[in-house]
Amino acid sequence: MMNRIYLFLLVVLSTTTMNGQLTIEDVIHGGKTFYNYYPRALNVSFKGDANQLVIQRQDSVFVQSLKSYVESFVFDVKWLNDILEKANYNKLSRMPRLKWDSATEFSFVRKDGFYTINQSSGEVVQYVGRDADGANFDLNKDIETVAYTIGNNLYLKKANDEAVMIAGDEGSDVIFGHTVHRNEFGINKGTFWSPDGSAIAFYREDNSMVSNYPLVNVEERVATVENIKYPMAGMDSHQVKIGVYNVTSKETTYLNTGEPNDRFFTNVCWTPDNKFILIAELNRGQNHMQLKKYDAESGEYVSTLFEEKDECWTEPQNPALFIPGKNGDFIWQSQKDGFNHLYIYSADGQLKKQLTSGNWEVTKVMGFDKSNKYIFIESTKEEAIERHAYKVSLASGKTTRVTNEAGVHSVKISSDGRYALTTFSSLNVPSVTNLNDTRGRKIRTLQVVENPYNGIETGKVELLKLKTKDGQFDLNARMVLPVNFDETKKYPVIVYVYGGPHSQMVQNRWLGGARGWQLFMAQKGYIAFTLDNRGTAYRGKDFEQAIHRQLGQPEVEDQMQGIEYLKSLPYVDAERIGVHGWSYGGFMTISMMTQHPDVFKVGAAGGPVIDWKYYEIMYGERYMDTPEENPKGYAQANLNTKVTDLKGRLLVIHGAIDPVVVWQHSLTFARECVKNRVQIDYFAYPRHEHNVRGKDRIHLMEKVTRYFDDFL
Repeated sequence: MMNRIYLFLLVVLSTTTMNGQLTIEDVIHGGKTFYNYYPRALNVSFKGDANQLVIQRQDSVFVQSLKSYVESFVFDVKWLNDILEKANYNKLSRMPRLKWDSATEFSFVRKDGFYTINQSSGEVVQYVGRDADGANFDLNKDIETVAYTIGNNLYLKKANDEAVMIAGDEGSDVIFGHTVHRNEFGINKGTFWSPDGSAIAFYREDNSMVSNYPLVNVEERVATVENIKYPMAGMDSHQVKIGVYNVTSKETTYLNTGEPNDRFFTNVCWTPDNKFILIAELNRGQNHMQLKKYDAESGEYVSTLFEEKDECWTEPQNPALFIPGKNGDFIWQSQKDGFNHLYIYSADGQLKKQLTSGNWEVTKVMGFDKSNKYIFIESTKEEAIERHAYKVSLASGKTTRVTNEAGVHSVKISSDGRYALTTFSSLNVPSVTNLNDTRGRKIRTLQVVENPYNGIETGKVELLKLKTKDGQFDLNARMVLPVNFDETKKYPVIVYVYGGPHSQMVQNRWLGGARGWQLFMAQKGYIAFTLDNRGTAYRGKDFEQAIHRQLGQPEVEDQMQGIEYLKSLPYVDAERIGVHGWSYGGFMTISMMTQHPDVFKVGAAGGPVIDWKYYEIMYGERYMDTPEENPKGYAQANLNTKVTDLKGRLLVIHGAIDPVVVWQHSLTFARECVKNRVQIDYFAYPRHEHNVRGKDRIHLMEKVTRYFDDFL
C-alpha cells in the first residue's frame, strides 16, 4: 500500500493561449479546449456505509478515513480489468465512475451491462446485460433484472437470460415505457419498480389522436418527410394509461383511471407495502391536482388522498416520499403556501404537519438519516441565488444548516446522516470541496481549485439587485465588464436573456454563472448583462405566476428595468445595446426589440417561439391556457403581428428539424417580414434540432459574434 498525506489538494487547471486571450473554441462547448476552463471538483464520495471517503483520480481509487488526513491507494483499472478478464468480461479502457453500494461492494455501468464487484473477494458478484439497441434502462438489483425499451416496446431482461417483451407491438402511435407528457411535471422516466421487485408499473402513451407534424430529411436524394407527433395548444392531446406487469404471473393489469382521457398522470410511485400506486393526476387546465390511490393488483381506484387547486396553475414535480418505518407517512412537496415546501401526510391522506415554511424554497430532497429522524434538503433559505443544505427534524421541523460558506453548494450525505461532502463555488471562488459534519461544523478542506482562467483576463463580474417597476420584487442581475475596463469610455452592451419558467441564470456561483461566450465578448470590449425577470424560478409562486396568460409582458417590463439601470451608467453607450437569446430567450429577444424598437440596435434570436398557438399543450397551456380561452393573451404575444415595429438589425436562427419549437415559428415570422418589406437576416441549421450542439456550435457562436461585431 502507498500512503500519502494531504492537508488539502490544490488543483490548477489553467491552460493559457499564447497571447493570454480566449478564443471562441476555448469557451464554446464542443471546442477543443472548453474543459480546460471548467473548474473540476474532486471526485469523492462516501464508501458505502463505511466510515471512509473514496476518491477517484484518473484510473486509480484511494480511500481516506473521515478522521484522518492519510490517503491510501486501494486499486486501479488494471486490478479491475484482471477481475473482469478472469470472469470472461471485456476489459475497460479507463476507470468508470464507481457507485459504492456498501463498504465492500461497488457497481458501475458500461455499454454491455451493469456490474457489481466485491472489493474484498475480487469477484464480479452481479452482472445484468444491456441490449445494445436499448434505451431507458431501469435496473432492479434485488432481482437482477433490467427494464428497457427498444423503439416503442418495453422489455425485461434478467441477468444473462433472453429479453422478454412485456408490452408493445400496438403500432407506431403507441409507446410503452417512455417518459410521457413531453417530460413536463417532473416526469423523467417511464417505468416504476415496486419496492420488492415483484411488479413494474409503466406508461402507455397513445398518440393516434395527435396530429402528425412534418420534419424534412434533406440528406436523402429526394428529401423525405419524418413525421413526429406534436400536440399544439388547444388541439387534441395524447392519451396515457398506466400498466402494472406482475413478474411472477407475467400478466398485465391497467389502472382504471377513467375519463377524461386527456389528463396528465404524473409523479407515479408505489406504497411501501407493494399494494398500491399513487398518481398525481392533473386536469387539462393544470389548475386542479388530485393525488389518487389505485390497487396495483386489480387496477381499481381506491381513494383520492387530497387535492390542490390554484387560480393560475398547480404543477406537481415530485412523487410522494415515504418515511421509512412511519406506517405509510409520506413527504409531499407543494407550492400551495406560496413557496415550495415539505408537508407530512398520513397514509390515508390526512395532513399531519407542514414541515418547512418561509419565504424560500426547497429545491432538492437528499434523503433521510439512518434513524429516520431527520430529512436532508437543499434550499434557498439564505438567499435565492444560493443553495445550502439543511438537516430538518421530522418531529419538530427545526432546521440545522449543514453548509457554511456563501455560494451554491452541491452536497452528498453519508448513509448514517452524520457527515456531508460539500462542493461549493461563489462569485470569486471556482470550487472548494469540504468534509463537514451535519451539525454545520467543517472538519477539513479536501480540495481547492484555483482560477482556471489563471493568466487570462476575463473581465470583472458583478452581481446586482434591481427592482421591478412597482417595487414589489427584487430582480437579480449579473454584469460582466470589459477587459481593461475604463470607466471614462463608452461601451456597447449585449443582454443575454432567457427569462422563461424553470430557469435561473444568475447565481452566486463561479463568475455569477456567466457563460464562456459572455466572458469572450467582454474580452472583445462588450458589457455582458443578464437579468432574471418575473416568471423565472425559485422566487415563489407570486413571482413565477406573474406571467400567467400574458407571456412577454411582465418579463419585458422587468428586462427594461435592467436597461434603465444600464443607461444610468456613464460608461454604457445607450446607442449600442444588443440582445441575444435562444428558445424562450429567442421569444424574449424579438419581444424586447419590437416593444422597445428605439432601444435595441441589434438582436440575435435562436429557435424563437413566435406564436404560442404553435407550441405544445403541456407547457404552453400551463402559462397561456388554450387559444380559445385566452385569445387576447395569444394575440398580444404573437410576434407575427409585431414585425412592423422592428427597427433594429435582427438575426433569426433555427434548427431545421427542431421538435420543440418547430420551424414553423420562425418561417411564419420571416414570411410576415417579407409581406411587410421588413428586412431581417435568417439562418437555418440543417439536421439540427432545438439547439445547435457538438462541433457545429462553434459555427453558431461565430455567426452570432460576428453579427454583433458587424452591427453593434
